[in-house]
Parts: sequence; structure tokens; C-alpha cells
Amino acid sequence: MSQTRLDRRLSAVLAADVAGYSRLIGLDEEGTVSALKAHRTALFEPRIAHHRGRLVKTTGDGLLVEFPSVVDAVRCAVDVQREMARRNGEIAPDRRIEFRIGIHVGDIVAEQDDIFGDGVNIAARLEALAEPGGISVSARVQEDAEGRLDVAFVDDGQHQLKNIARPVRVYRVQLAPVAPGAAPRPAAAVAGAVVAAPPMPASELPSIAVMPFQNLTSEADQDYFADGVVDDVINGLSRYRTLLFVIARNSTFTYKGRAVDVKQVGRELNVRYVLEGSVRRAGNRLRIGGQLIDATTAVQIWSDRFEGEIEDIFALQDRVAESVVGALVPQVREAEMNRARRTPTESVDSHLAYMQALGFFHTWSRDGLEKALQLCYRAIELDPNYATPYGLALNCFCLRRTAGWAADRAHDNAEARRLCDRVLEIGRDNFLAVASSGFAMASLFGECEQGAALIDESLKLNPNASATLVQSGFVRTWLGEPELAIHQLQRAMRNSPVDVLMFSMHTGMALAHFVARRDDEAYAWAEKALQRNPLASPAVRIAVASAALLGRLPDATKYLSLLRQLDPGLLLSNLADRVNLSRPQDRERLVEGLRKAGLPE
Repeated sequence: MSQTRLDRRLSAVLAADVAGYSRLIGLDEEGTVSALKAHRTALFEPRIAHHRGRLVKTTGDGLLVEFPSVVDAVRCAVDVQREMARRNGEIAPDRRIEFRIGIHVGDIVAEQDDIFGDGVNIAARLEALAEPGGISVSARVQEDAEGRLDVAFVDDGQHQLKNIARPVRVYRVQLAPVAPGAAPRPAAAVAGAVVAAPPMPASELPSIAVMPFQNLTSEADQDYFADGVVDDVINGLSRYRTLLFVIARNSTFTYKGRAVDVKQVGRELNVRYVLEGSVRRAGNRLRIGGQLIDATTAVQIWSDRFEGEIEDIFALQDRVAESVVGALVPQVREAEMNRARRTPTESVDSHLAYMQALGFFHTWSRDGLEKALQLCYRAIELDPNYATPYGLALNCFCLRRTAGWAADRAHDNAEARRLCDRVLEIGRDNFLAVASSGFAMASLFGECEQGAALIDESLKLNPNASATLVQSGFVRTWLGEPELAIHQLQRAMRNSPVDVLMFSMHTGMALAHFVARRDDEAYAWAEKALQRNPLASPAVRIAVASAALLGRLPDATKYLSLLRQLDPGLLLSNLADRVNLSRPQDRERLVEGLRKAGLPE
């Protein structure tokens, strides 16, 4: 007799039912059933199909839907509830059909066409907490969807859900459209107490995304130059952290080479303003053009053109940054303008070499990393006092070690130590270099306390740097501070919501939850990371260990096979070469999970 095949996967689950259904049936059984059927057929089912969902089943007044994407699930729910509010506007209050919707993302078990598991159970419990006409979601849904839609999320606090072991943090979706960058409305009274919305100080500031500039130079290989100008403008704008909230480079560069609508960019990145521009280089002459657009209206509110000699590149970039700030925040003080005018190096050639290195670094390939490192040394040779390429070189050494590409680790560590010392000598005011030095100290030398202190120092210089927040998240986890790490990683995801390196943020979340002994959360985050980058070995390690500790040996075996392909030299005895966990109990637990999965000694 054949057995039914069970399939385990990570999905977004939407559960819905009708508030006060028994009362409505008592008032008008035939009319209520007919109206509910019409809403399902004409509204719910088309919206589910449009947003790539699968209607699993209907149960009386309820239904259960599975989505491959959290954003799709929330967008579907928002569309349904907004349309239902419009339809109910013409119906007497006591006759209105109002849906309650709950959404959770988690591990489910699929049997034929049905689904089971905690992912389904939590969604059903969240639906029961939702207000009539409202949507309640778990923290994991909020983390994924925040900043992707024109809604805000209001924190309803921790709830102990029936038959769910651990409390679940619940968020209510604010259905009224929210302008990009706007703060959520205050929470209403919940269970007799007012629950405040989570602090989002950055959203109260004017928010801006600097898009990749067009390279108008005839040579295609000059793209690095236009990209480097954008990096410098982003860094320049980030200095105005009390006035502006700046989206990180890795999110905006996902749009490179694409024709995009600024309103779409505003919605996807949750920003009020978009800066577009172009760079034309002809010999030693340089022209930078820019236009600032209100993303909510697509109306241009400022444009200008800046021309000069290549030697004037820093002055030109500062003029662009200054003009944008002036257009956004007229009351900016002259002293803050002066800080943005500081020239990081007198050597234009050194800066050009650094910009080329940055382009190769972002290929995330072994060959690209080698070229980036060579160009960093070229930039340092041209100007030994320019701290930024030191920081990028340190990032190269850290990535080379993590990826297993270091041919001579002792040599790399000695060279990284020299670079760190040099940064602390010449570049304490350079947030990029300081953060990279701190991360290298923790990653390469195991000096996590010193590394964390330097990363904190960098965040004081630029609190909005998403890459630095990710570095902070990893180091804080290594120190045994997973809750602080999760906070930093959530900030990074908010700052850079469509980052090409989102897999790294998800990997950090997986490791933090693993250290916090939340293995199901760790496994879910590791799978999310691997959906974005199937070759991220740090995420595979957490998937293996957490699955084994949860008793999911088929999943552990599957991911162990992948881990052995990605890192064939990994053994339990040399695990410390890959992972810096300061606390013995964290190291032992990771070893225990990998041993259970079958990693050799």
C-alpha cells in the first residue's frame, strides 16, 4: 500500500473568516450565504490568483490560502479589505460582512492539496485576534513586508496563542494608505491598554533613494566611475543623518540598467524622494547632472548640472549633495554643510582606483575579489592617508576567509592587522573604514569586544549605514547578544529593503535566532537566505544544525549534502575557523547540531 507523500516547505499562510457570522446568519441566513459566496467569487478568488496565491480550502465562513511570498500575501489581504470597506460603505452596519484576516510565514506540511503545521495554526490564531475588517500579522511577516507596501504596521505586543508554545509578537496592518516615509498612526487601545507603535525615528525624516546614475560616456567600462559618484553622493547625504534618511546603495543598485517608474521606486523603497542623475566624462572634463523627484507625485522639484575638471570631483559631488539637501531641508545649518565638504583625499587617481575596486568587490566572485584587492592597494599606494580603500581591503580579507578562498590565512591575518592599525591611525572619522576594521578584528582575530566597540563608533558617525548594521548584527551574535543583533539586522533591512545582499541579513537573523535557541526561527531564516543565495555556506550551516536539533533529519541530511559540496574541507574539528562564537555553550550547540546531522569529526 503506497504512502501519501508529505512535503515540508516555508510558506506565507493567510487565514480569513467572517466576524459575527452566526449573528448575521440569525438575521438573514439566505442573504448572508448568498452575499458571502458573491464576495468569495468576485473578490477573494480573483485577488488570490492575481497575487499568486493558492486557495487551499474553504470552511463555512472561512478560507485558507498559501502564498510563496509574504509581500504577495499582505498585498492580497490589503486589496481585499480595502475593497470590502468600499462595498460595506453602502450597507447598514448591522448587515455588513466584514472579514478578519491573519497572516503568518512559517514551516508547513503539505499533504495532497491540504496544509498543516504551526504555520497554519499561527495564521488561524492571528485571524482570531484581528479586528473586523482588519489584518493581524506575526513579527516575521512584518519584518519581510515593512517598507514594501503603502501600509504601516502597529505593534500589538506579545500574545500567548492557543496551543502555540512560545509567545508571538503581533502587528496590526494600518489599512489607510501611507505616504512613503510617513510614520504609522498611534495604536488604538488593545485589551484595555494603549499599545504604542514601535519607534521609527528615521521615517519622520525626509527619505531619499539615490538611483544609479547613467553613464553617458561612450566607453562602457566607465560604468565604475558613474557608480562611484553615486556611492560618494550617498555617503555625502548620509552625513546629514539628523535631516535625511538615506536608502543604502545595495537596494538602489538593484534597479541598475532597468527602466523604472519613480512612483514604483517610492513604493518599493518607502521613500519620499528619488534622486536621478547622469555622469559624462570627456578626458579631464566631468559633468554631473541630477534631478530630484517627489516620488509620490512624480513631479520634479529640483534639477541642476555641475561641470568641472576631473580634479574637482569631490567639490562637484559635494555640490550635488548640498543642493539636494538644500532642496529638501532649507533650514539646514551652514555648519552641517561644511562637514559634507571635507575632501577625503587629495589624490583623484587614488579615489578612482577605489571606485573601480568597489565595482569589482560587488561582483562577489573570487576573481572579482582579487581584482578589488589589487585596486585597493593601488589606491593606498597613490595616497597612503586615504582611509576608505583600507576598509574595502579589509572587507576583501573577511570575505575571502568566509568563502574559503584564503590560500595563506596567516599572511592574510598579518596584512589585515596592519591595515586595521593604519585605519585607526589615520581614519577615525571615516565610518566605512572604522566599521570594516572592527568587523575584521572580530571576524579574523576573534577580538569581538574590540570589534563591536569600533562598529559602535562607526554607527555614531553614520547611524544609517546598513552594511555597518549587518556587521554589528553578526558581531553581537558572536558575543552572545542575539536580541541586540536582531534589532540591528532589522534596522538594516529597513534601511535597505531590496538589497542584493538581503541573504546576508537573513543569514545573520538565522544565526542570531540559533544562538537564542529558537531553532525553528533559525531554520526558517536560513531557508529564506538560501532562497536568495543557494550557495551561502554560513546559512547552510545553520540550516543543517537547526534542522538536526529539531529532529528533522531528512532536512538536515539534505542541507549537509549541500554543505559538503560548498565547503568540502569542513570538519567539526575546524569549525572554529569558519564561525566566531565567543560563548562555549553556543559553540558546543552548533557542534552538537552538525554532529547529529552527520558532519565528520
